[in-house]
Amino acid sequence: MANFSKSTVPQFSVDVYQNEFLPEGGREVSAIVTVTSTGGGTSGGTLADARPAAPGQGGSGAAAVVIMVDCSGSMEYPPTKMRGAREATAAAVDALRDGTSFAVVAGTHVAKEVYPGDGRLAVADGTTRARAKEALRGLSAGGGTAIGTWLRLADRLLASADVSIRHGILLTDGRNEHESPEDLRAALEACAGRFTCDARGVGTDWEVKEVTGIASALLGTADIVADPSGLAADFTAMMERAMGKEVADVALRLWTPVGVEIMFVKQVAPTVEELTGRRTEAGPRAGDYPTGSWGDESRDYHVCVRVPQAQIGQEMLAARVSLIVPDPAGGAPRSLSQGLVRAVWTDDMAMSTSINPQVAHYTGQAELARVIQQGLDARKSGDHDGATAKLGRAVQLAAASGNEDTAKLLSKVVDVVDAATGTVRLKAKVAEADEMTLETRSTKTVRVKK
Repeated sequence: MANFSKSTVPQFSVDVYQNEFLPEGGREVSAIVTVTSTGGGTSGGTLADARPAAPGQGGSGAAAVVIMVDCSGSMEYPPTKMRGAREATAAAVDALRDGTSFAVVAGTHVAKEVYPGDGRLAVADGTTRARAKEALRGLSAGGGTAIGTWLRLADRLLASADVSIRHGILLTDGRNEHESPEDLRAALEACAGRFTCDARGVGTDWEVKEVTGIASALLGTADIVADPSGLAADFTAMMERAMGKEVADVALRLWTPVGVEIMFVKQVAPTVEELTGRRTEAGPRAGDYPTGSWGDESRDYHVCVRVPQAQIGQEMLAARVSLIVPDPAGGAPRSLSQGLVRAVWTDDMAMSTSINPQVAHYTGQAELARVIQQGLDARKSGDHDGATAKLGRAVQLAAASGNEDTAKLLSKVVDVVDAATGTVRLKAKVAEADEMTLETRSTKTVRVKK
């Protein structure tokens, strides 16, 4: 990991929103934790503490990126897919900032280095960008799909760079048919925590749960690009976001007193992401939950704990939430900021029954993501009544929370009779791209209304 000084690290703040008051016998405490990162000092997403590297060799800048391009046989049908992939990768290469280490991988049933080759990373400058784009002209479609091999090669390449940010961009157009689900899962487990990865599906012949599963495991984003003509703009935006990351391996550390049980920890904005099962122990009664890399941004997390029973008038610290980054020198991790979750028992019913607006909002957003998935699964299995009920509930939740983007996507799958009551009818015909877009983007949330 490259060294970073205090001046190049964004300032992190932690704000806790909760109703700390519990009735007699109350034991469940929920809180929304808003984490905000602002101001990257002098780095601004560019090279912090970069050391010179030999031309064409992986250097020690702030970031390294590997672009994985699906080159399986199906990418040739229609030909616009392969052409769009070449143009998108070239656009992403153009968006690399000088000094960024990078490589391009062609993915089929095996993974092959396209540029620079020989297990190396190039360092972005005018010359290497031009050479990379020249190498892209040789990309052609043929072969199968084994995404785990692409990820493992990306991991080996990224591991060779002395950088703080390691990131992958993966494009596929088909199902992962040439390796077992177990092989892909093993590859994801091997790569988790080593680099982050954004995944995109182009066209409509790929499996949504595979692409979203890759992004989820590697703490990246997932999306559909139904029309190949939209790939270049999407790849450029992805690369620009990657170039804006300044701090890697940030963990949400949760410390709880004796007797407190953790019910769940999940990210709830900008997307819903379950983190409970990703905990790694970090000392007595403390555990770390990975959040990936950060630039200038804000995210919300929902923490729910179960506290011991207590008497009216008692109060306690239910949890302490900290932002932790590893020490590049190998010492103890450093805390960036922290917030406290409290529990106070009261006999005032108005105080103890009031639901915090942030907690209520994100509980609804998490339910929205869940019922969309359940509704689409029911629709695919032919359970029209179940699909109507779940998707109707989704319409109701989207309308109530002001999630207009999700409401628009739902309206392409159901006819909305009354959004307020969730009364809908399933559409007889739904474009495959519309259904896949709704499924892929189902976990995207809106921030709570101020």
